[in-house]
Amino acid sequence: MIRVVVVDDQTLVRQGIRGLLEVAEVDVVGEAADGRAALAVIERTTPDVILLDLRMPRFDGIWTIEQLRAADIDIPVLVLTTFDDDALVLGALRAGARGYLLKDVTLAQLTRAIHTLAEGGTLIAPSITDRMLRAIRSGPSPAGPNAPTVQSLTEREREVLRLVAHGYSNREIAGALFLAEGTVKNHVSTILTKLGARDRTNAVLRALHEGILD
Repeated sequence: MIRVVVVDDQTLVRQGIRGLLEVAEVDVVGEAADGRAALAVIERTTPDVILLDLRMPRFDGIWTIEQLRAADIDIPVLVLTTFDDDALVLGALRAGARGYLLKDVTLAQLTRAIHTLAEGGTLIAPSITDRMLRAIRSGPSPAGPNAPTVQSLTEREREVLRLVAHGYSNREIAGALFLAEGTVKNHVSTILTKLGARDRTNAVLRALHEGILD
């Protein structure tokens, strides 16, 4: 059973998410009302996935993601929020979130997203993808102006990166491309090294910025 921590400043929302996920056989092992409290809960419970709201008093969602990265805590963060502001979306993803959903999703969509992140994938709500693409492509490269381009990847690596960008886990990529899962892991590692990307999400931002998903 996948273990999650729910971070949201509204008690009723946390309780509602807990109740829904228990029906879907996802184990909510902890709750927190802001980022600082979340760090303590996450350290104590070591969940598989963190469900995180962005707008919280004092210590918000992006602050929390940045603190997790600074502490080298590699637990996938799924942003679950009512806000679809472009700056917030990009800020959360650039900070290190691996998924972004709005709170109008169904339980089935939320459960699938949790499983996707737990298996190493990424997931962005389709309703905000087009707007995010425009925002990313009109701005500077996520890795800076002097970084290697996606064009430096081999065709196989580009295929793997396309599937990573569509939210596939390593296991799903292996099945889609008829490769061993270990081979996919090696490809992903090489992609991150070649692009100077710190994680899969940053590599996906690079792919979106350079338009390889068209």
